[in-house]
Amino acid sequence: MDNIEISTNVLKEIATTTIEGIAGARLAAAPLNVGEVLRTKQATRRPQALRMTRDGNSVTVDLGLDIEYGRNLVAVSRAAQREICENIELMSGLKVRAVNVAVVNVVLPAERGTL
Repeated sequence: MDNIEISTNVLKEIATTTIEGIAGARLAAAPLNVGEVLRTKQATRRPQALRMTRDGNSVTVDLGLDIEYGRNLVAVSRAAQREICENIELMSGLKVRAVNVAVVNVVLPAERGTL
């Protein structure tokens, strides 16, 4: 039987697309160090706060979320954990060991149009 390798980029895309479907949440921008600030000024897209760690057939997901003001932070975070876990396991066949969520920002009403 042929071995099938699933790229970490594919797993990140599954997680990103999943978060886009969760009302009141979006993937936060990654914190930048000085070197990244210089490179980002020339780039059109800022890196996101999403990291996948793979150990054999298991995956750990670490992500930062921006959550819309007025939403229940715990409920939105748990929804992200549950849906990311389900989608990665369903689409890749890999086991998700953990989905660690950090709420990075609460997006104020003036910024709501972006969620």
